[in-house]
Amino acid sequence: MRVLFATNPHKSIFQYMAPLAWALRTAGHEVRFASQPAFCPTITQAGLTAVPVGRPRRNPFRMLDFVDPELIAAARVGLPAPWDVAADPARATWDHLREGYELAVSSLREDNFPMIADLVEFARHWRPDLVIWEPFAYAGAIAATAVGAAHARLLFGIDVFGVAREHFLRRQAERPAGERTDPLADWLGGYARKYGGQFTESMVTGHFTLDQFPRSLQIEAPQLDYVRTQFIPYGGPATVPQWLWKQPERPRVALTMGLTATDVYDSYTVHTQEVLDALADLDIELVATVADAEQAKLRRVPDNARLVPYVPIHHLAPTCAAFIHHAGAATLATVARHPVPHLSLHYHWDQPILADKLTAHGAGLDLHTSQASGRAVREAVQRLLTEPQFTARAAALRDETLALPTPNQLVPRLEELTARHRTTPA
Repeated sequence: MRVLFATNPHKSIFQYMAPLAWALRTAGHEVRFASQPAFCPTITQAGLTAVPVGRPRRNPFRMLDFVDPELIAAARVGLPAPWDVAADPARATWDHLREGYELAVSSLREDNFPMIADLVEFARHWRPDLVIWEPFAYAGAIAATAVGAAHARLLFGIDVFGVAREHFLRRQAERPAGERTDPLADWLGGYARKYGGQFTESMVTGHFTLDQFPRSLQIEAPQLDYVRTQFIPYGGPATVPQWLWKQPERPRVALTMGLTATDVYDSYTVHTQEVLDALADLDIELVATVADAEQAKLRRVPDNARLVPYVPIHHLAPTCAAFIHHAGAATLATVARHPVPHLSLHYHWDQPILADKLTAHGAGLDLHTSQASGRAVREAVQRLLTEPQFTARAAALRDETLALPTPNQLVPRLEELTARHRTTPA
């Protein structure tokens, strides 16, 4: 079958999608990956075939420039409306949800508009059987609807989108018939009609949803069809440094606050120097991934610390006795493939939800970055290294993760679902 992936030009989101694209490719299916022209080198660098669609309207490599500034500002301190109801259902009032969708659609419309016409044109030319799109890339749903292809969302974290939509539909049903406004359906429905179709809820959440997290780390919308698979780490080109070729002589503790902190928000949300100083006298080997610009701000580096701008986490994690991170979904999921306890220093988007889920599972501890003083981090790390229940629960999470089908094992299921939902002949 022919499978078309669609993504907005954001590298972190693309990297969640690439392993499944390769699984389909190596299973013998034809795969194409569509995004804005300037993003195509990132796609081809992953060994995938790119389809340039539309034109960039903002810098495609910085989400700070790509997403509406109001949404970025809101995400800096948590989930913006309407998706914040996934973290706090008490906020799910009609006015809050409706106003949240009005703001979200304004941004989504602007960011998807450059790709829609070309993506539909390519879909009509290539006739994909299945379209897989990330939750911000509604252009993929529009193109799939235009050609009768089956289509699916591929999540890059907590399904705040599906959960918020379910709250919205529930509140909408409570309104008088004349007051059931729906900004998202109005926007998507206009494109559906333009290309000869009509709006259905599948345009919002896909015919099915691909989830790369075990159930214990996810929040679900009960009405949706979730298809789970293992998260397979892909971070782009990487080299394994020689110091990682052997096991450490002392317990190795990793520290990373992710790429998004500097790529999107221009700074970390913890005081790096304070954390390094607090861990300086512990009998550990601390490996900290710190961007060059942030390293330049440091006054000193402890003797037990190794600072690098980047290291492949999927190679680092198995060598660690504990891992300090920001609860970014990709980092968390990579570490979860190993029996390594976590310390989550969370701040924005779905990080607090993931950190809370991880701590509830028993596989680690968490601190909001407003509480992540050097002393608090030190105490938490000491607990992770000395209390064996954290490692035991991390091993249980590892087992739950590896029990999910790999992307290669998922392919037959995708073939079945495509045949079920496709409305055009094979």
